[in-house]
Amino acid sequence: MSGVRKSLAKVEIALRWDPSPAGMPANDLDIVAAVYAAADPYGEPVYLVHFGSRAPDGTITLARDSRTGQGFGFDEVMTLELDRLAPELGRVVVGVVIQDAGPAAAPDRKTFAAVGGTGLRVREGYTDLATTDFAELAGATAATVAEFTRDAAGGWTLDARTRGFDADPQEYARVMGAAPRG
Repeated sequence: MSGVRKSLAKVEIALRWDPSPAGMPANDLDIVAAVYAAADPYGEPVYLVHFGSRAPDGTITLARDSRTGQGFGFDEVMTLELDRLAPELGRVVVGVVIQDAGPAAAPDRKTFAAVGGTGLRVREGYTDLATTDFAELAGATAATVAEFTRDAAGGWTLDARTRGFDADPQEYARVMGAAPRG
């Protein structure tokens, strides 16, 4: 019997973190997805999805947004319906960025090390595909957490290697999908 390879179809990215201590500025983390054309997978994104936006065709949505981390369980949840993405789209990069991390040169710039209780889960159905707690990215202010690519047969695969960045939200949106140096 030959093996049957199953492509990813509908994936959920869920993010959690603890509120900041009393008297401290709120911890505000955001999930961001950048969608790239199959013809230019490392160029400019065709579109970005973040709080207050969604994919033009409704295939990527952010169901919950938290500005403080208060609540139980996961604070932000993004759903990607990869099997519904247009054929001309070939890559989706998902990341997490700290809002209001402070100026780049500031010694007290907020990084993942300063945000307690972080956790991220990539799941399809009831199967966890990847998890992280950002410990390996303690000095970063943003991180790429999942990269989905369409293969020649049209199926979607996941690369869940994390990559940290020292960037504000606008800069991160510009560089998050760049080819890794190396």
